Amino acid sequence: MPPLDLEKVLDDLVSSYGPDTPLNRLETHALPNRRAVIEVFNHLLHVLYVGFYSRRQLDASNLRLVLAEHVLRASEALVAQIRRAAAWADRHRSLKRADSWAEERVQGLLEALPHLREVLHLDVEAAYRRDPAAESMEEVVFSYPSVYAVTAYRLAHRLYVDDVPMIPRILTEHAHERTGIDIHPGAKIGRGFFMDHGTGVVIGQTSEIGDEVQLYQNVTLGALSVRGDVDRDRDRVVKRHPTLEDRVTVYAGTTILGGDTVVGADSVIGGNVWLTRSVPPKSRVFHRLQAQDVARENRSP
Repeated sequence: MPPLDLEKVLDDLVSSYGPDTPLNRLETHALPNRRAVIEVFNHLLHVLYVGFYSRRQLDASNLRLVLAEHVLRASEALVAQIRRAAAWADRHRSLKRADSWAEERVQGLLEALPHLREVLHLDVEAAYRRDPAAESMEEVVFSYPSVYAVTAYRLAHRLYVDDVPMIPRILTEHAHERTGIDIHPGAKIGRGFFMDHGTGVVIGQTSEIGDEVQLYQNVTLGALSVRGDVDRDRDRVVKRHPTLEDRVTVYAGTTILGGDTVVGADSVIGGNVWLTRSVPPKSRVFHRLQAQDVARENRSP
């Protein structure tokens, strides 16, 4: 076997980064750093659930110091990453944001953390109330993938509504990789939200979910169809995904599609349902199995 010709391989790779080739991004210093964004998320997890993630003994005397450590690191890194994302996005939209724009977005997120803690408490409490297998709220925080995914979503959504580019998707896709739960940061999700098991749940960008909603695994809230060119202007986003009103339960394997599809409050959608039209409040929708008696059909006359 002839020796490896690594020089040729390197020559071909360098050529593949020419000016007209796809995925040509040599300006890595200008793009957000994915690892840095995930590190920010990890610091914010310590802030939101400090007693669950801290490696030191906590009490009232050192709580402020511990929180300060994570808030400082998260804020410095997040400002830098938002600046990168905004500068990159502005190049493609011929915009120029103010120098203080990134700091204002981070300040807004940090000021929202106490409120986010209240909302996440309701999410955790909902999981504990609705899952008979949960032995404590502590177990829910430590071990339920839905809590991890919803935490990433709620942080990402706060940045999304502030028009921060790229960073919200990095956060939710990181959680998607970890949990198998795919929530677009643009979705609107109310309080007391619980995904039982959660694996395979997909929640599209323009989905709207009310309070006290419960989804089981492999539920999709998707678009019915996408025609023509995609309009990427956030101010003109077309509603493509369904609305679930308060206290709706959707069982495993169900797909609900379409921006005009509304599932009324207090409805139950059974497993393996394909739903593309609205149903009124207090509906019960179930999949009817068309079973056949194979033995009888194959029986000799």
